[in-house]
Amino acid sequence: MKKIAYIEIDTHSEIAADFMDLMEDSKEFSVDYYFSEKIKKQIHESNENVFLSDNSMILDQLVTKKYDLVIIGTVHRYFNTFLNITQRYKTAVIVHNLNFSKVSKSELIKNIFKEDVLYRLKLWWKEGLFNSSKVYRSTSQLWVLDKEFSSSEYQFLPLFYSKEFVQNKNEKLTVVIPGGVSQKRRDYNHVLDIIQKSEGVENIDFVFLGKAKGEELENIKKIAEEFNLIYFTERVSQEDFEIWMKKADVLWCPIQQKTEFFSQEEIYGSTKMTGNIGDAIKFGKAAVFPKNYSSKLEFIVPEKENIIQQFNELKDHQFDFQKDYSKKMVLENLEQLLIRLI
Repeated sequence: MKKIAYIEIDTHSEIAADFMDLMEDSKEFSVDYYFSEKIKKQIHESNENVFLSDNSMILDQLVTKKYDLVIIGTVHRYFNTFLNITQRYKTAVIVHNLNFSKVSKSELIKNIFKEDVLYRLKLWWKEGLFNSSKVYRSTSQLWVLDKEFSSSEYQFLPLFYSKEFVQNKNEKLTVVIPGGVSQKRRDYNHVLDIIQKSEGVENIDFVFLGKAKGEELENIKKIAEEFNLIYFTERVSQEDFEIWMKKADVLWCPIQQKTEFFSQEEIYGSTKMTGNIGDAIKFGKAAVFPKNYSSKLEFIVPEKENIIQQFNELKDHQFDFQKDYSKKMVLENLEQLLIRLI
């Protein structure tokens, strides 16, 4: 049995949890997980193959065991450490922001002084910020989570499978908007505008499934008494997230076309994947995306002018997610990818 180390000491706990969930059924690979305290708390795993780690410990921990492959879940900091790992071990890195992975040293210098200056200076001075693109270049394989991003440079990492559960019938049409409630990543002004101006919304529960704060929270509160809005002012637990995603009749994903990572422009559907695609697959839901979002996936549906009517139509439209996204099929595809690499 081949041995893999999976490292997530930075950000994407949900991706690490998905990988762990899928690989539990693998007969081909044994995986040890190295999580920071923050990530470990979010995943709630205490298995014997889950180890507490951080930037100062991970190199010493890897030396104690012989791994056939080291997977790095996020490279958004600790660049010196990760460069060291990619130079010592056969490594695969999951890429979340394609433009950032190729950013030049001169662009990074400019970006340091655009915002979060003290934090970015720390990344430069202590964590090897200027080695960021070198980490991506020196790894054995770069992985992306959206098949449409795959190329000779980026290999598709099959990770999302459709869970099987009983879909209960809701009294009202339930439209869930998954993700952090921030205008930077999603157009919540558009959502609230549609809710206030459309007919038939009184028969719909709109669930803002993410922590709302600041201006977005105030805007939601202003109309919450008049419409059926459910929102959260604290981080949504994984348990609550799953409850609402299973309850959803349809997902509404008002993705902004452009966003930024480290002041580097990223474009959803082109250089950056939205986690809402994984949400739709995992919970077997149709998802309404903006017209300008490019996707060939049949369950990603472009927003129509009368979106309220569209929600009602999609409620009764069933997509066969098990055909392409059963756990057995996705695990087999993942194992084949790993076998080819190792």
